[in-house]
Amino acid sequence: MKWLKSLLVAGTLQVLAVTAGHAGANLDQIKQAGVIKVGTEGTYAPFTYHDESGALVGFDVEIAKAIAEKLGVKVEFLEGKWDGLIAGLDANRYDAVINEVGITDARKAKYDFSDPYIASKAVLIVRGDDSEIKTFADLKGKKAAQSLTSNFGKLAETNGAELVGTDGFDQSIQLLLTGRADATINDSLSFLDFKKHKPDANVKIAAQEENADYSGVIVRKGDADLVAAINKALADIKADGTYKKIADTYFGQDVSQ
Repeated sequence: MKWLKSLLVAGTLQVLAVTAGHAGANLDQIKQAGVIKVGTEGTYAPFTYHDESGALVGFDVEIAKAIAEKLGVKVEFLEGKWDGLIAGLDANRYDAVINEVGITDARKAKYDFSDPYIASKAVLIVRGDDSEIKTFADLKGKKAAQSLTSNFGKLAETNGAELVGTDGFDQSIQLLLTGRADATINDSLSFLDFKKHKPDANVKIAAQEENADYSGVIVRKGDADLVAAINKALADIKADGTYKKIADTYFGQDVSQ
């Protein structure tokens, strides 16, 4: 059966050759083409959306452009709905998705992620003149404006709050400002975006959870060279102040941690 053994060895060598040939292939193709194709929604402010002129803008859009510049290529954005956005990687529609994609174990099992480039935390928001609610535990017996099915709503309920149902962040803030609710637990990034546009609004953060949720650039599994190049680009834009400039534009502060 020497012929079978030889066949198996030859087959193994062929697989290794194909694997070795594939390593770094996507990064090489990107550099040769001079373009990195990025999937994004274009409907998710302040991360990726269209301004009044119709131009695609947002925090993630600027991060993508900065990464592309460090890679020495241009960026081509391909927009799509969230439900099919990540699946577009499998169909080779683009090289990466930059759209506030949370880094989860389930996604990491099928795709590769860059280092985190943005963090969000659950924050307890109260009126600016409130001196009673200082911790999550202080919500006991208070009214919290929350989307009833959200993790934020569950957190408020766990801390003893009476929930006042809302459709989302904007309505929760309005109920808080008008006194129909005492607080809301919500996303730190949404709060920073709100305060950026309405700095005089009578609301403040009373407390925040220590654990953060992180988002990263997501690419196809096995693109180790591309991930390494993106990670270096992210490190470079943080080191040279580009990241801080982008973060200040959209959130008024660093949002990487």
